[in-house]
Amino acid sequence: MNDDTIGLSRRKMLVGLGAVGVASAGAGLGTTAYFNDTETFENNTLTAGSLDLFVHVDYSEDQGSYAQYSTPSGSFINGNVVGQLDDGEVVTQEGDGLSIQVSDLKPGDSGEGEFCFSIVDNPAYMWMCGELTANDENGETEPESDDDETPDTGDLADAMEVTVSYCTPDGDGGNVIGDEIVSGSLAEVMLALQAGVPLSGDGDASASLADRPAFEGVTEPFVEGTPNIAEQCVCFTWEVPTSVGNEIQTDSVMFDFEFFAVQSRHNDGTHNPCVDETVVTAYDNDWKGQTLGNPTDGNVYTSVSFGQNQTVLSFAFADDGDGVDFLDTADYSSTNFPVAVDADADGTHDWQLIWQPNAGFPDAPFGYQPNNGGSYGAAEPLPAGFSAAKVGNTIVFGIPNSDINSTFRLLGYGSTGGEGPVAKVNDDPAVGPDFLDSSDAVEFSD
Repeated sequence: MNDDTIGLSRRKMLVGLGAVGVASAGAGLGTTAYFNDTETFENNTLTAGSLDLFVHVDYSEDQGSYAQYSTPSGSFINGNVVGQLDDGEVVTQEGDGLSIQVSDLKPGDSGEGEFCFSIVDNPAYMWMCGELTANDENGETEPESDDDETPDTGDLADAMEVTVSYCTPDGDGGNVIGDEIVSGSLAEVMLALQAGVPLSGDGDASASLADRPAFEGVTEPFVEGTPNIAEQCVCFTWEVPTSVGNEIQTDSVMFDFEFFAVQSRHNDGTHNPCVDETVVTAYDNDWKGQTLGNPTDGNVYTSVSFGQNQTVLSFAFADDGDGVDFLDTADYSSTNFPVAVDADADGTHDWQLIWQPNAGFPDAPFGYQPNNGGSYGAAEPLPAGFSAAKVGNTIVFGIPNSDINSTFRLLGYGSTGGEGPVAKVNDDPAVGPDFLDSSDAVEFSD
């Protein structure tokens, strides 16, 4: 709401109304006089405010002697409008957003980009989202087939190295790089972004999820032909290392970036606009009435994102800020988080995905266990196409859509080894987990 105009009431306010007596004159005739006064408050209005996000983009790439590219100066995106500044004048055109396209990619090529924000009229919580929409092989050349161990899947998403960080303009056309937000292969970074990454208005990558610093609002996106931006920007870099060989020949990737601004007034910043559904459960410090040596409070936000090629499960652990963190092995040496998944919602869990940093798993700290007719064996490497990452206090699993239905069930049971709370994600947190029967699991549906 906008507080510039305030509506009091449509009812008229009468002040000083009163009868002061009746006087008679003549036989049988009476005259009456009333003093009165009316004060009127007219045309009262309540006007809704607005929130409009402009993303200012500065992107360039270096392909050596083959090609150099950069976005036109002053490029920005506002909805489906792409624009640039031309001699201080804003020039726009309708479109489907800004597209980065690189051809003839080779080892040693790199690129970097900067995203800065004008959030017009209201301060807002910001989220960065994304998705890897294609990772294609596109056939194989003879030298590629000699080196490629995954001939049915593109290798470029795993070969590219990506870093996303906070940054601030240095005033000379460059940036001061701040805290790292997420890094890894392109596949790993896009896995994290599909789960949604909350951004902090003060550039603190360790800021808590709830009530983190918002991004300040501005009155207009441009002032005298210059972008009017919040202090914190987001920078990303990508590189194909020179150590990469023939396995990426002819391969291609496609991916999307998105930024969401959600007004900060009357919100705590925990709503994740990048995902399709979220379930919130509180840590249990009183499971079976046990006395804990190191209790702590918090919530686990279980979210599901249904993508074009994969379904992403994310578990964000939001601690209460007392310095004790559920996923920190320095606080809980035995902390772990297994997730049982009934991929077809038929009543029986099909497999488990496990995060356990001190277990010595083949894909440490992650493991996979199939349900072998009512029992789970030793942890195995993640199956082909599966992926996993820990980003800050969030654990993320990527599952190919071919391995999970659009309706499925999951059950999570985080444990701190008896020292602290448990984190249960099931339909009735008052009961314990059943890793075989999914009747008490939480069901999600696209």
